[in-house]
Amino acid sequence: MDTDAAGIWHHSVVTRWAEEAEAELHRRLGIIDETFGMTPRVHTEFDFADVLRFDDEADIKLWVSALGETSITYEVEIASSAKTVVTGRMVAVLIGGDNGQKRTWPDHLRESLSP
Repeated sequence: MDTDAAGIWHHSVVTRWAEEAEAELHRRLGIIDETFGMTPRVHTEFDFADVLRFDDEADIKLWVSALGETSITYEVEIASSAKTVVTGRMVAVLIGGDNGQKRTWPDHLRESLSP
């Protein structure tokens, strides 16, 4: 289900890969226990310069490009064979646990995530 009939990775896979990269970033920063499940997407956009086919190796890069009062913007780049095939951006917001309302990034998380 991740590829089409021609063996090309489906565009929705890119979002999943970017979210996995985000989780790994938060894990490495030691903040995943505070952020996992608390940063829903509010905007995503990806541009596809080329295709990725089944079994192609891909290098996924994700970094914080902006940190607002309640939002965070990630830039995403996916390359295969040293060629950039996808670029994009994901914007998420930090929400509260019980009410799901946007909340301000606490100082310690802001410090960890600052671009």
